[in-house]
Amino acid sequence: MAKHKVHYEFPMHCLSEILYEYLATAEGLSEWFADEVTEKGDDFFFSWGGGPAEKATLIRYKPEGFVRFRWEEDEGTKNFFEMTIVIDDITEDLALNITDFCEEGDEDENAMYWENLIENLRIKLGAA
Repeated sequence: MAKHKVHYEFPMHCLSEILYEYLATAEGLSEWFADEVTEKGDDFFFSWGGGPAEKATLIRYKPEGFVRFRWEEDEGTKNFFEMTIVIDDITEDLALNITDFCEEGDEDENAMYWENLIENLRIKLGAA
């Protein structure tokens, strides 16, 4: 079954430079995204609860702007997950925009998954 694109926006109260480190480095990602993250070139290996590592490849990025990963299971598709830092030109408010792909009918579960992850990130940033 084909996955479809979903978008989420989360207001963040932190500096973009610090936030980017939590999005683009194995050390930062292991603080909130997965229990353990290792990086080998553009390949990141994520594991949870001592389980087997899942591979995602960093396919695009812009320093202090965004990171885009593709899970190994999505190779050969247009599916990815992207975390983009957006700063409002007028208010200078910072938001983290998430683009992801999920199965039809899994939208609520996917949204809850990202909400929980971002809450963990806010706690680590001291921005909760």
